[in-house]
Amino acid sequence: MTHTNKGLVLGFTEYSQQGQALAQQAGMDYAEVDIHHFPDGESKLTLPAELPENVVLCRSLNNPNAKLVELILAAQGAKDLGAKKLTLVVPYLAYMRQDIAFHPGEVVSQKVIGKLLAAYFERVITVDAHLHRISKLSEAIPINDDAAINLAATKPMSNFLREHVDKPFLLGPDAESEQWVSDIAKHDHWDFAVAHKKRFGDADVQVSVPEADYKNRNIVLVDDVASTGKTLIKAAEGVSKFNPSSISVLVTHALFLGNSIRELREAGVSNIWSCDSIPHATNQVSLAKIMAEALV
Repeated sequence: MTHTNKGLVLGFTEYSQQGQALAQQAGMDYAEVDIHHFPDGESKLTLPAELPENVVLCRSLNNPNAKLVELILAAQGAKDLGAKKLTLVVPYLAYMRQDIAFHPGEVVSQKVIGKLLAAYFERVITVDAHLHRISKLSEAIPINDDAAINLAATKPMSNFLREHVDKPFLLGPDAESEQWVSDIAKHDHWDFAVAHKKRFGDADVQVSVPEADYKNRNIVLVDDVASTGKTLIKAAEGVSKFNPSSISVLVTHALFLGNSIRELREAGVSNIWSCDSIPHATNQVSLAKIMAEALV
């Protein structure tokens, strides 16, 4: 196999469309890791027999446990086959939320997974990592600051909204979302507000929508990750009382577990959009360009 001077993107079946788009944007070759699952659950990986020095592994870590094991196997395999510079492009990076022990005995998974990735990759590129009490990705993944890259999806999200929504009013469902909402809004000087959230459990939240001129406006609820969707659902229910023209949802990472899509529709949401960091029926915004630019 011959390779371009820029190197090779190694993708995985469940994320092949995004991996190929990344390779195309970066001007790199693309190949796929072949995975065979044995009856007992073990994975056998096969990589191209010849690899260039510069190899990029591209995989998103939703449903992370089995994927992490295969990712580490692929990383070591790539090094054994001649890769000298190994980069991980991981659009959705799992295990970042547990950054401290909230109760005695709890494992701080962020540090464990961060050290694991740092042991195998010279560079890690992700998008809108869910970082609470740290300011940069290198605090979670102990590699050089310029090699731990946490990209923002706000520019492609803003571009998408400009084409699909007339004069949107952006609403963040909680204080954590303000950084994304304000950054998207500033490009075109759109109106925005941020709701207040109280969380009582994983799927038990209360959201208070601030007073604003929502009537006859196209409201877009913006967040980084939609898991159970409960926060977005409560925000949609709250803003619907003001009789907006429309309510839409735009998130970076689309998990949308359980009945969250149906419940969002029932709450009055007409459009549900997401970036393609996680393969999902709501994917509308490609991240290939910003991730390829980070590879340069």
